[in-house]
Amino acid sequence: MKLAILDDFFDTLRTLPCFGKLAGHDVTVFTDSVKDVDVLAQRLIPFDGVVLFRERTRVTAELLDQLPNLKLLSQRGAYPHVDVDACTRNNILLCSNQHGGTPSFAAAEHTFALILASARQIPAQMASLRAGNWQMGVGKTLQGRKIGIYGYGRIGKAVAGYAKAFGMDVSFWASEASRERARDDGETVAASREAFFSENDVVSVHVRLTPATRNLITREDLAQMRPDALFVNTSRAGLVEQGALLAALEAGRPGNAAVDVFDTEPVTDPIDPLVNHPRMVATPHIGFVTEDEFELQFSDIFDQVVAYAEGAPIHMINPEAWAAQAR
Repeated sequence: MKLAILDDFFDTLRTLPCFGKLAGHDVTVFTDSVKDVDVLAQRLIPFDGVVLFRERTRVTAELLDQLPNLKLLSQRGAYPHVDVDACTRNNILLCSNQHGGTPSFAAAEHTFALILASARQIPAQMASLRAGNWQMGVGKTLQGRKIGIYGYGRIGKAVAGYAKAFGMDVSFWASEASRERARDDGETVAASREAFFSENDVVSVHVRLTPATRNLITREDLAQMRPDALFVNTSRAGLVEQGALLAALEAGRPGNAAVDVFDTEPVTDPIDPLVNHPRMVATPHIGFVTEDEFELQFSDIFDQVVAYAEGAPIHMINPEAWAAQAR
């Protein structure tokens, strides 16, 4: 196959063992990110297959309608950035392993790294030290504090395990069905949504972004958090009502935030008000960016490419597109 890999910013994938699975295929790795649809279409016209790097590129109908040679999109996990209907209309097969039961430990670890960094003021303490000063403030111990985890999925459960290891009291909030599963598993569920936001020292969000969960966290939710509480989001920015987090920090409820995701990415404005807020710890969407996580994810993705090339595709999201190709 003539295969394009998009958005591999640091040309990392070809250094991983899993890249060997593509031996025999004509592979081009693109290390930049093209947002202009027409420019991207011209780049991708020659290719039979495209490998997506998470959600770094939106695959819209406008793009797909300009790619008559494209037969396969291969990626891993959820696909809110892909127009599946347009894929099917253009007879393009989308393959995506949903990896049931396997959390992203990289994302869970990064979540807890942000919690620790905020609690102990690590970025600000480092900046003070590098400026020729000594301590700039007093941090907080996590032992005995309360963390609320919004969502009862794989990553949220992993974060809960880390929090318990640090001696934190863990409670959950989620959909009604997920809250019931949490209770069945012996976990603590908040008495109400209001109690979840108002009573916890830390609130961390771990929910997939879908049309139903967009704007899940509202201005009213954030306003109920205490002035000394921390809000953490390593999932998706779209889960929070647009503009609500910055407004909440300005209002002092919650007092602090730590995020890895933004409404528009990449953020390249050096004076972006959210990134530069004095009570914010921010990282550039690196929750999943580890060599180990890449090897795990792209091993699955490249297996999908190989299976398709051998005429036996796996993890098909729109199998009707494969049926149309086979006719």
